Amino acid sequence: MINKLAGATGAFAIALSTALLGAGAAQADSAPAVIGGGSGIIIDDQFECTVTTIGYDGSGRLVGLTAGHCGDAGARVWAEKDRGVGQIGQFVYSNHDLDYAIIQFDPSRVTPVNRIGGVTITGMGGPAGFPTIVCKEGRTTGNTCGISWGDVFDTNVETWSQMCVVEGDSGAPVVVGTTLVGMVNAYLAVACLGPEVGTNISSIMDDINGRGGIGAGYRPI
Repeated sequence: MINKLAGATGAFAIALSTALLGAGAAQADSAPAVIGGGSGIIIDDQFECTVTTIGYDGSGRLVGLTAGHCGDAGARVWAEKDRGVGQIGQFVYSNHDLDYAIIQFDPSRVTPVNRIGGVTITGMGGPAGFPTIVCKEGRTTGNTCGISWGDVFDTNVETWSQMCVVEGDSGAPVVVGTTLVGMVNAYLAVACLGPEVGTNISSIMDDINGRGGIGAGYRPI
């Protein structure tokens, strides 16, 4: 796991990628992997994280998001539950300031879906303020919900909540109903007790569209 400072707050946080031990390469199967917001992924046979969302950018490329501390551009991606499919994508951009990354998926090896576990994503929206209840789907802790504390330090980037998250949940989609409002990035102090710290999806999309290129014009499945 990676230690970091949570945005502009100066608070100590634990970034939620998890190291993967003893994983080897797998031979490719013919059936594509089912991937959506909440799916577990393996990065470079070293780390496990969670997909935030999957869909198409303005140029029709199949892309998705996860946490930026999960990997840098060029990092290779496998589906945790369908290792036999082989490599399903690659990181094409990683922003360590906002802590998000863009993955370009191989459409021949991925079946994109809008529901994984207890979370369905039908659109994207603004940050969740206090006292909204938000939920997430992570590859480690599954579906958990809690109260949103809002943008505690007025960063215009982060939203804190009282959801249970642990290592491996990095990148997990944060939703209000079926609206994607953020991604999980870290927790403060103690897993599932300290607040979860996440990046607002509106801030991420503003950055992606401002840069242009892969990911610009993104829309979820």
